[in-house]
Amino acid sequence: MTTIDPPGGHRRPAVSSAADALARCASVEPAKFAAAHWGRAPLLSRADELPNADGFTDLLSPADADELLSRRGLRTPFLRVARDGELVPAARYTGGGGAGAEIADQVLDEKVLELYASGATLVLQGLHRTWPALVDFARDLGTALAQPLQINAYLTPAGSQGFATHYDTHDVFVLQVDGRKHWRIHPPVLPDPLEKQPWGGRADEVAAIADGPAALDVVLASGDALYLPRGWLHSAQAQESSSLHLTVGIRALTRYAMVEELLALAAEDPRLRAGLPFGTDVADPEAIEPELTETIEALRDWLLRAEPATIAARLRHRAWPAARPAPIRPLAQAAALAALAADSRIAPRAGLRWQLAATDDHRVALRLSDRTITLPGTCEPALRTLLTGTVTRVGDLPGLDDDTDRLVLARRLLREAVAVPA
Repeated sequence: MTTIDPPGGHRRPAVSSAADALARCASVEPAKFAAAHWGRAPLLSRADELPNADGFTDLLSPADADELLSRRGLRTPFLRVARDGELVPAARYTGGGGAGAEIADQVLDEKVLELYASGATLVLQGLHRTWPALVDFARDLGTALAQPLQINAYLTPAGSQGFATHYDTHDVFVLQVDGRKHWRIHPPVLPDPLEKQPWGGRADEVAAIADGPAALDVVLASGDALYLPRGWLHSAQAQESSSLHLTVGIRALTRYAMVEELLALAAEDPRLRAGLPFGTDVADPEAIEPELTETIEALRDWLLRAEPATIAARLRHRAWPAARPAPIRPLAQAAALAALAADSRIAPRAGLRWQLAATDDHRVALRLSDRTITLPGTCEPALRTLLTGTVTRVGDLPGLDDDTDRLVLARRLLREAVAVPA
């Protein structure tokens, strides 16, 4: 296949919505944030430096959190509870949901009340999948950062601390919604840790650094935001009243992901699959030395032949499924299919990641995160017009002979959830 789009090209929401989402989290221009803070240093942004006068309550308010805990049939693992730095077993706050909902792991609001009133922190997880305002915000902010996101909420009673000093293996934005929380930030004990390098394996080092002076010692109030690169140590304690904050976790790929893909591809080289000589004492450095030298040479030869397009394709399979496009409404989508006409208007599904490629048999392949749709090559102008635009009248799709062909293509794209009714 020959790629006919810029590598990684995909439909994105309007630039303004993505830029607005980042501006809500960082008080500096994107270029300065990228150069001075992204992956390098924390950034504290006070409420009066950010554009939304109402802070972050439009994303998730304390009343919204109460609704999630009491009326939405929440199940584990969408709720975690922590007390004294330890996770509370889920059996302490879950059970059956009553008649018609006999699932055994539904959150029980009276048990949550008991734990929260006694000082436990509640962690609402995966809100980028369950709460509408945060579904949209995660998509817009993820577009601005070109990274997949996850969003959790932390509800901490007055004076309590949910977790001891630790570090995360992903970058985060902390958005203080309600109340005040005291944060102590220390430099990393391990810069840029990978997901396989959690803080628990360095607990003694973390504790020692935490006893020293903080690099940043601040109280976040409602509407304040804090950016922390992965690896920076932090702890947080609610102040005179309860606290609610959102944590946006940024699940960026690293260069080590490229290393993993290169090594996976290296298995195709017979020299690197070869066994060690018969009788080799693997505990003897002198016996291993010539084998190590030959292996390094073979690996170097293999790496020099690595094709960027091959690695990009493998990274695409990693990254694209991690960021879901905008939700669709199955009933409305089915109704639009049934009523589709030349005057119908359709739009690309927001946040959909896609790539167009020409095939060797003169067809066009539409690559998505989970599948590839192959269509006649004559569909390419219509596909590109739809996917790079906003709203398109079906009868105006270019490159096709008549409205019958346009309707066939539009129905296919609606059924595949590539397009949505406008």
